[in-house]
Amino acid sequence: MAHYAKLNSSNEVLAVHVVDNANSETEAKGIEYLTGVTGYTNWKQTSYNTQYNVHLLGGTPFRKNFAGKGYTYDEAKDAFIAPQNYSSWILNETTCQWEAPVAKPELTQEQFDNDLRYHWNDENQTWDLVDISELR
Repeated sequence: MAHYAKLNSSNEVLAVHVVDNANSETEAKGIEYLTGVTGYTNWKQTSYNTQYNVHLLGGTPFRKNFAGKGYTYDEAKDAFIAPQNYSSWILNETTCQWEAPVAKPELTQEQFDNDLRYHWNDENQTWDLVDISELR
């Protein structure tokens, strides 16, 4: 099976569709098939097995990340990029993932066992330790 991202005119991903292998031997053939079925013409193939510019099964990474609704396809980078969750985060050009400007601290086993996790505080640009049991 092959996956194709349906893009709007701004290259934002509207949805991801699956096409059987018989109709997607190449990206062009998959796009031709989807265009014939849907009438929509703006598609890009995406790899379910690619994240952080690494192919999870040891193959060649494809377009840096598996596309998701709301992601953007960057033509210059030939990459799918998730929305930026925090204004202070910086795009890693290699992985095309957003990263905090400050490294996330490691949790101790005791913190983990007590339902504590680090949450990014964009206003202070710090990682705050929060009790996730209070969020449930």
